[in-house]
Amino acid sequence: MRLGNMLDDLCDVHNHFLKLEQRYYRIYGKYAGRYRLQPHLTKLLKRTKKHWVWIPRDTLDAVLIRLDTTYQRFFSGLGGLPKFKRKDRYRSAKFQSGYLLETGRVRLSFKEWDETSQRFKFNKRWFSYHHRYWKGNVRYIHILRDAVGTYWLHVVTDDSTTDPYLATDESVGIDFGMETYLTFSNGEKIQSPQYLKQSLKQLRKLNKALSRKAKGSNNWWRCVRQLARLYRHITNQRRDWHFKLATALCRRFDLIATETLNLDGMKRLWGRKVSDLAFGGLVEILQYKCFKHNRDFRQVGQWTATTKPCSDCGYENKELSLSDRQWTCPHCGSHHDRDVNAAINILRAAYDPIVEQM
Repeated sequence: MRLGNMLDDLCDVHNHFLKLEQRYYRIYGKYAGRYRLQPHLTKLLKRTKKHWVWIPRDTLDAVLIRLDTTYQRFFSGLGGLPKFKRKDRYRSAKFQSGYLLETGRVRLSFKEWDETSQRFKFNKRWFSYHHRYWKGNVRYIHILRDAVGTYWLHVVTDDSTTDPYLATDESVGIDFGMETYLTFSNGEKIQSPQYLKQSLKQLRKLNKALSRKAKGSNNWWRCVRQLARLYRHITNQRRDWHFKLATALCRRFDLIATETLNLDGMKRLWGRKVSDLAFGGLVEILQYKCFKHNRDFRQVGQWTATTKPCSDCGYENKELSLSDRQWTCPHCGSHHDRDVNAAINILRAAYDPIVEQM
């Protein structure tokens, strides 16, 4: 399929220029950057890499821009270094030109609208269905391929209008926990469905079946796709629940405060359950929803003390252990639920102007 061939070639572009960046650093001790790589790409297209010419130039440049952005994030301390990718792991292509959106389909042009241009329907087997109408002018489109092999079309527009909710004059602090997923400062508690845990039996069955297949055979690939399809279903379940939960929170509260957690360290301690709860994914969705609906979203610092201080008098109970779910303040005698007390302290810290706001 032509889309698959395009993504394979873009993967080669990514790996080639990543290797070039590493070689440049070894020789000169500095980062080359996209403005040195783009002229080099032009030379390659005329000499040794002519088989890349059929892909639109802006799509090739988008690979270099993404590589440059990853390096910039690394230098800013926001992420890791870019890595080499296998062809089945490179799954997206950006089109700023060479495309035409029609009713129920997209037309992609390979090599400037000549005979190689092709039309792709949204509701074809290999493409996602057209489920939403966009607003504003289209800036660019993204073609994405998931692990199952389904292609998705993402249309990015310049529409920045928000859909604000009515003010409620209510604020909430949210504490994340392993036993209770979310605890609010008003005492409410929400449990996570734990969709991965619900599907563990089926996952074990498929992994056991995969281990019996000859690697690389047709049955092996069929089982791999079944496993990827189940993982995609679990991810979609979790994201759908997160979106609905974030929308409900935005309807109820004007200000939402959460804590910053070291989720990577928590994964090393508690493993699969932290990934199943996916608190980081909920925070990203909640931040987007608050921006969309004109709500105030704040996140207190990672080292802000929220668990041990008493929410009534401020006394810090240094003897509090992880197993203590209920405790009484020795200074003022207030009885606390551990998670509710932490949520109240999170909300109070969010109003402190020193605390970083997101």
